[in-house]
Amino acid sequence: MGIDFGIMILGIDFDSISKMDSSQNATVGSGGNGMLPTQVNDTASATAVDDSKQNLNQVINSIQKTLGLLHQLYLTVSSFNTASQLPLLQRLNGLVVELDNMVKLSEKCNIQVPMEVLNLIDDGKNPDEFTRDVINSCIAKNQVTKGKTDAFKGLRKHLLEELEQAFPDEVESYREIRAISAAESKRLAQAQSSLPNGDVKVKTEL
Repeated sequence: MGIDFGIMILGIDFDSISKMDSSQNATVGSGGNGMLPTQVNDTASATAVDDSKQNLNQVINSIQKTLGLLHQLYLTVSSFNTASQLPLLQRLNGLVVELDNMVKLSEKCNIQVPMEVLNLIDDGKNPDEFTRDVINSCIAKNQVTKGKTDAFKGLRKHLLEELEQAFPDEVESYREIRAISAAESKRLAQAQSSLPNGDVKVKTEL
């Protein structure tokens, strides 16, 4: 009972390790034309990101052009006279056309702006305050998560020490299994090193 509980806490599941190795080997062996599925997915993702950036840049350029038209329209209205009527109509038509173009371009962009940012802008505040608050919140949550992780690491180390005193042979077998699993993970990571974003950090814990 004691050794089963200890092994369960330490995360040892021999059937799961065997199944994991089989699934990983099947994944590595797939891709009949010499290209791994992961590489195809990464290429598609990169293309989607490039298209999204291009659409966003087009919207930004349209916004800047609209601001320029509004400034010109303001100058025309502020010094309006009879001779300014035709330029005023031309700039109004240009503004309507650009606004219509902006709406069409925005349909290609899937960007969600948090309501908090819009509220800050409406209040005349710097929207960067939202980013600062989010970062500070993430830092605080990260510290809490790190504390929990360190606590579980301490518990695992303590259990391993206690189990080693009571069941030295089983713990030695556990260490060997961990070493084999870590070596296999490292080998798979090196096999994927040629893929985009294929870096895998393997942390060996013996």
